[in-house]
Amino acid sequence: MKKYKKQLQYVFVMIMGMIVVADAMAQDLHFSQFYEAPLLRNPALAGLYKGDVRIQGVYRSQWSSISFPYKTSSINGEYKFAVGKGEDFLTVGGQVMYDQAGTVQLKTMEVLPLVNFHKSLSDVRNTYLSLGFMGGMVNRRLNRASVTTNNQYDGFFYNGALPDGESFSSGYAYTDMSVGMSFNTSIGEEENHDLFLGVGYHHLNKPLNSFYRNITHLPKWVFSGGLKLNLDMFTSLTFNGDYIMQAPFKSLIGGVMFTKKPVPDEESPYTVHAGIYYRYNDALIPVMKMDVNRISVGVSYDINISTLAPASLNRGGFELSMTYLFSKPKEYAPVHCPRF
Repeated sequence: MKKYKKQLQYVFVMIMGMIVVADAMAQDLHFSQFYEAPLLRNPALAGLYKGDVRIQGVYRSQWSSISFPYKTSSINGEYKFAVGKGEDFLTVGGQVMYDQAGTVQLKTMEVLPLVNFHKSLSDVRNTYLSLGFMGGMVNRRLNRASVTTNNQYDGFFYNGALPDGESFSSGYAYTDMSVGMSFNTSIGEEENHDLFLGVGYHHLNKPLNSFYRNITHLPKWVFSGGLKLNLDMFTSLTFNGDYIMQAPFKSLIGGVMFTKKPVPDEESPYTVHAGIYYRYNDALIPVMKMDVNRISVGVSYDINISTLAPASLNRGGFELSMTYLFSKPKEYAPVHCPRF
């Protein structure tokens, strides 16, 4: 226990930081494997990985047990390179997200490029302050033929031949922008643990977000934190959490992942992960993940515990994630970066 005393202190601080009051769900799209979609959290979280190139994809299907499933897909790519003569570096990349929801087939497509600058704050350890910007186009459409209104009730039954009595377009587009900052550093006497804190501000340009009314998109704050404790060369614990505020809506999600190399060999290509996450007043989320060389595959499932639990029979959303990491050959100078 003495060996892990400081590590346990870090765990306690992290857990206490995640226990805050939160209500309801936030307005925007979200993933339970939120740590696999970092650009959705904060553009300043781009580049916080070991390697030079990272490509990630997440697929989510939700509420198939009680309605037409809500399906969300996201893919993001990042490339980082050194700038200047010091330890600073730059990350460029972008995120593409597609979502389809409900019987009216409401579709959302986002294409958001980004740039993130990482300023080194130390010559002796990995400590960086990052400032990121992301912005691009969002397109939203629905199937007017699937829309039903009270005007199509003929006094006795629904009559699809009657006009719906509404005047709105079947689609619109807008420009969306986000900005964020993050701080990350190695900690501990041997600098063998990693910590990051970040804050992101989304929809800073307050774009219009309505099919027929002059309604602006609600700005969103995302406060993120992560702590990786390396228990030994082959074992670690990783804590991740997000607290989201979007006007009256708030959401909290956090949890822990246990990581182990089944073969105690640095050259072993296999790493297994198992964890549990909790979205406040909504779901328990068990997670399994496996790394083989440069590729990681993760699976999670939302066990619904909200007021919808009786109708959903505790069945929430299934998610599948995949990550590909690439590093330049050793003869190239590596970019110093967080090992989170």
